[in-house]
Amino acid sequence: MTRESPDPMALLPFTALALLSLIWGYNWVVMKVAIADCPPLLFATLRVWVSVLVLIPLMLWMKRPLAMPAARYIIPFGLLQTTGFVGLALWALEYDGAGKTAILVYMMPIWLIIFAWPVLGERLHGLQWPALALALLGLVAILRPWSFSGDWTGSLLALLSGILWAASALWQKRYAPPGLDLFNGTLWQSIFGGLGLIILTLLIDPLQVHWTPLFIGALLYNAIPGTALAYFLWAYALQKLPSGIAGMGTLAVPVIGVVAAWLQLGERPGHWEGIGMVGIFIALALVGWQHLRPRNRDDIILPTGQE
Repeated sequence: MTRESPDPMALLPFTALALLSLIWGYNWVVMKVAIADCPPLLFATLRVWVSVLVLIPLMLWMKRPLAMPAARYIIPFGLLQTTGFVGLALWALEYDGAGKTAILVYMMPIWLIIFAWPVLGERLHGLQWPALALALLGLVAILRPWSFSGDWTGSLLALLSGILWAASALWQKRYAPPGLDLFNGTLWQSIFGGLGLIILTLLIDPLQVHWTPLFIGALLYNAIPGTALAYFLWAYALQKLPSGIAGMGTLAVPVIGVVAAWLQLGERPGHWEGIGMVGIFIALALVGWQHLRPRNRDDIILPTGQE
């Protein structure tokens, strides 16, 4: 008997997911490098609006709908997802390392299962309980409140970014119009969230940019592979793979962020930070593993945007 060789086409969705994780994971280093030449909220504003300019022709080429979804849904979604999540994640990078920020922002699924209880009536069950305990212990290990000797601003901004990301996922789950196109929702929430970022930038950041080749490259990375290509890869992976498996694939993003920051920026985690990061990653893996076998479709909340 001869063993049948695997169909190369069957590996394409996993290849897309792996490429997506590399793009989003390494982007934490790219963003950290970029804010050396540009204030973080201003960079967030620029990356969002350049992404919009990239998404519009991409959607025209793909013949995706351009009509705006209902304002009562898309405006709050944009403020939570883009102004809140993206803006605060960039702001956190001003105070903390790329790897640490990535891990804290990616606690989003933990906040999601906590908030889904009162908001959606989805009680914690199964592996979510040990995941929650591990994540909170990991957070304590990273913050080390018993030996406070520094500034928690970056950590708090990163945590708030993840909380607002979770809130945007709950908003999407509860109020998204049926059949909303992924690219259409991404475009319009980016527009309204980008308007919110403009206001925050004008209130907080100096409007000073050093247009170095490195900064321009970082901006283009965020706009083209980091947004346009990334959403195409994510849509393709979701189409070809079960949503739980696709979600598990993105767990590599914060790990890649930590490793890339260590190798390129010399951000070696301290002893307690390392323990905390491992605890949070295991917690995220437990949540993802449980979603591979959801009790029903309400257990699945898909990522709506990544870094």
